[in-house]
Amino acid sequence: MLGEWTWTPVGPHVADLYRPAGQSGAPVFGLIFLHGVGGESLRGQEPFTRVLDELNWPCLCPWGGQTWWTDRLLPEYHAEQSAESYLLHDVLDFCREHWRLAPPRLALAGISMGGQGALRLGFKRPETFPVVGGIAPAIEYHQLMDADGPLDRLYTSPEQCRQDTVPMHVQPQQFPAHIGFWCDPDDALWHRGNDRLHEKLAALGVPHECDLTTRAGGHDWTFFGAMAQPLLHFLHRGLVEQSRRLL
Repeated sequence: MLGEWTWTPVGPHVADLYRPAGQSGAPVFGLIFLHGVGGESLRGQEPFTRVLDELNWPCLCPWGGQTWWTDRLLPEYHAEQSAESYLLHDVLDFCREHWRLAPPRLALAGISMGGQGALRLGFKRPETFPVVGGIAPAIEYHQLMDADGPLDRLYTSPEQCRQDTVPMHVQPQQFPAHIGFWCDPDDALWHRGNDRLHEKLAALGVPHECDLTTRAGGHDWTFFGAMAQPLLHFLHRGLVEQSRRLL
């Protein structure tokens, strides 16, 4: 028997909330999961739900619209608050109030647009999110500029957009303690960006875990589901290690 997905208000938006079957009392760890550009959360994604139950983790999937989880304003999302600010304030406040959890007992991860958002925020705020992961993260999303979409309202040029991508926020002396990402080599749009990120992290000596060779469907939920267990178990190991450092 699996747990239950519900909707819950979180600040000015609504989020999908998962409570594992049989959970009672305050959880030890929790997951904030960021959706891709299509807006699909983990609701109904059994490969993820099974592992969340196994780990006894609650999961919150907040709404980010098509903001690319940036710290830039997109009027149709919110006139005065960026998606990044929403995560750092409303979402973390929700976790503290409802789960009694705060960093570093929260993992941050996502798929595609959300995967790059989780990694970027981890590099920007490693003290807040020391355990981050992404499945098929859309690292080089600046290549989607000039398509008359939301990115063209977030940035003035592809170069300005590129300067805000994950690799540009990597600092060799300050980074999340646990970084993981997975991308199918048949993912024609995003694989090269993941490979470049891997190369940069390796060159700087930044520890990370990645799998850029497993084929399981390209850029779709078949691949995302196949990577559910590797991702969530990686995040679990990271949170356990971080918790031991606090003792």
